[in-house]
Formats: sequence, C-alpha cells, structure tokens
Amino acid sequence: MQLTTIPDSILPQALANVASHLSPESRTAKVLARIAATRDLIALGVDTPTHRAAAVELARAFGIGVIDEEPQAAFSYDGSAIRTRSEAYVLIHEVAHWLVAPPERRGLIDFGLGAGPESGRVAEANRAIAVGKEAQIREEALASLLGILWEVELGQPAILAFLEQNWLEGWERPACAENLTDNVEALFQAGLITADGRPISPESCVDCVRAAA
Repeated sequence: MQLTTIPDSILPQALANVASHLSPESRTAKVLARIAATRDLIALGVDTPTHRAAAVELARAFGIGVIDEEPQAAFSYDGSAIRTRSEAYVLIHEVAHWLVAPPERRGLIDFGLGAGPESGRVAEANRAIAVGKEAQIREEALASLLGILWEVELGQPAILAFLEQNWLEGWERPACAENLTDNVEALFQAGLITADGRPISPESCVDCVRAAA
C-alpha cells in the first residue's frame, strides 16, 4: 500500500530529486533511470493478459511451479508453486521472492515469511514463519525491488509498483536515494543483478541459489 500519494504532476520532480543524490554513472542511477522510463508504458496498458502471461513464463523459466488458481484459495506460494490468478506485478514479485529466499526456505509456505497479502490460509502460512521481523522486512524490500527490475526487463510499467511499494517515500530527502542504493547493492552482492543493475536471466542465473545478504 502506498503510504504517500505522489501526484503524476510532481512525479518527474520526485524522480529528478532522487537522481540528484546519486552519481550519474552509479548502478543505482541506471536502475532509477530504467524504472522512470517505464512511465511511458502506462498508456499502453496495465496488467494486460500479455503481462500476466509473461509473468507466468518467467516463473516457469526459473523452474518454479505454477497453479492456475486464486491465491485466496490457499497460498500465494505453497512451497513449490505460485498461484497465478493475480496481477502481473504480484506474480513477478513472487518470482522475486523465490530468487531472494535461501534454498532451505523455498520449500516453505510463502517462503517462511508469513502470509502474503493475497494468501487465503493465513493462520497456516503464519505458522510456517521461519525468520524474525527484521529479516522479513529486509527480504520483502529486496524482493520488491528485484520484482520491479524484472517488470522493467519484461517491458511492463514498473513505475507503478515502484510507487505503490513506497520506493519514493520521502523523495525530498537524501535518505530515499540512500535506501534505494542500499537495496540495489544488496541485490548485486547476492548475484541477482548485473553490474549495471539488470536482473540475471534464468539462463545465466547459475548462482541464484544464494540468499540475498
């Protein structure tokens, strides 16, 4: 849920202000520029059937199971498969969670992080929690950003998830750019994005079994 609405009229100013706190050639500046450029894709459609199909195919490409069912019927991720009757960005976010999670938690309901917002069997998912609150928050942030970067790669309007998931919260302050940089660098150190901030493809992601630090 977006904490503070950023009107479209000031979005360019917000993006420019965050960029002003980044070195122009930095990995984070490149990431931010690619996300910002997807603003032009909104007019072409949001959460289209094509977007959803691409999200499902991304899951399959990483070897993640998929089930054509609403997550409210059980879980967003049941320990082996993602339920796919969700918005495209939600499906991509679940793929990102799978990539960020350490291998030993990929067999747990909702990755051992507690019930996701769409999971129906909440109590059961929460009984599978395997990490503390701090780790949950950190992993959620990394999965959020990695999912957004995958939206960019798939030609989808990633700027919407970037806003909804609060990456521009406090855009007036340097801390916003610092937080983005911290998470970009964590994804890079985990081997989940390239040196210029692009997500590692399924074909190249030989080290995706590592957990994000």
